[in-house]
Amino acid sequence: MGPMIINLRDISENYRAYDFQLEKDWWHPDGPGDQIRGFSRPLSVRLGLYKAGEKIVVEGSLSEGALARCDRCLELYPLDLSSNFKVFLASTPSGEDGEEIELTEEDMELDFIKGEELDVAEIIRQQIYLALPMKSLCSEGCLGLCPGCGANLNVEKCRCKECAGHPAFSKLRELKI
Repeated sequence: MGPMIINLRDISENYRAYDFQLEKDWWHPDGPGDQIRGFSRPLSVRLGLYKAGEKIVVEGSLSEGALARCDRCLELYPLDLSSNFKVFLASTPSGEDGEEIELTEEDMELDFIKGEELDVAEIIRQQIYLALPMKSLCSEGCLGLCPGCGANLNVEKCRCKECAGHPAFSKLRELKI
């Protein structure tokens, strides 16, 4: 899939709507630790853009069938995330002669852009990461992995010879009293 670019010169005070359908393979995980590994179905995105003074407002919604990695058992599971969002864009501020400038609290709520083009895929990626839960679990009752043998306790029994008690206390068994 090529880049999805919106020319910001075309945006006025009038609301302009865009609809995108991203195929399942559009997502490329950001390294092995990326929580989102892919998608189980195409991603539908609706964006609306309009100018508000010097800023451009991007309102959007996305519905997705993500494939996420469970934090406990590391297995992939379907994660339905629906998100409605509003992003404020402004041109990158610059001081005279390239000097650094101090951002105000209001500036902190802005996404800064360079040039006259908006890469829609970047906005969508950002909103997907923001919609992720703090802890990603395949189920509330996920048993996770055995810290000794690495068995997925949801599907198999522990293979450790001595799996009595918490592994943090294993050295206490060796104490002679």
